[in-house]
Amino acid sequence: MLNNMKTNSVLAVIFFLLAGMIQAAELQLREWTVGGAKREALVWIPDQIPSNGCPVIFVFHGHGGNMRSAARGFDFHGLWPQAAVVYMQGLPTPGKLTDPEGKLNGWNSEPDETDNRDLIFFDAVYASLAGQIDSNRVYSTGHSNGGGFTYCLWAARGDLLAAVAPSAAFASRSARGLTPKPALHVAGTADQLVKYDWQERMMQTVRKLNGCAETGGLWDESGELTGTLYPSASGTPFVSLTYPGGHSLPKEVPAVIVRFFKECVRK
Repeated sequence: MLNNMKTNSVLAVIFFLLAGMIQAAELQLREWTVGGAKREALVWIPDQIPSNGCPVIFVFHGHGGNMRSAARGFDFHGLWPQAAVVYMQGLPTPGKLTDPEGKLNGWNSEPDETDNRDLIFFDAVYASLAGQIDSNRVYSTGHSNGGGFTYCLWAARGDLLAAVAPSAAFASRSARGLTPKPALHVAGTADQLVKYDWQERMMQTVRKLNGCAETGGLWDESGELTGTLYPSASGTPFVSLTYPGGHSLPKEVPAVIVRFFKECVRK
């Protein structure tokens, strides 16, 4: 029996490693030269693309993270294989809450920061996908600093986006550039890094911007998650997706984001 247990453990490890290799093989490492700098992303393109193109999700990791950790954590290409997914790689960037020296990878949070190299990076990637993606189903999401960049992208390139889903984030100056758009915001009520009070004010700002109803109704319950939908007569609903935890995302979040994106098509 002991030998069988050892054999099973070895097989489990082998299976885990092979699964990781298969997933890594599914994603293509692509490079762009932007402003003289090499930029990278892990890209998933479906095997079959409709004549009008496929949906696309742009994903931005948190400060200190990377495209590979984002691909593992969100796994949008596994949850929605019919959509293209771009896990973007940030560059060393000073953080607003941590890493003021900018030793770790991150994103510009405001459109006017250092000529915003990250907006130019997005433009280059978006242009390279022409002919493959449906321009009415372009989505952005990101966690923490990546969520802040999603707000920045909304403010600066909102005309390209069908919907957004930032998590553990808020917008400061860039909030002035936001225009009504379907949005889902993920927040932990015990977040000690990006305080929940800050995020609640951000969510109130978006609800007002989107012309949403004062009260919302239950939209989703997954594990510890509670999704509250605030409808909008103008077709720009808002969903607050909250959980009783800290800065780290519950494992159920990506599937709920995919559900939201599938419901949002730009008119």
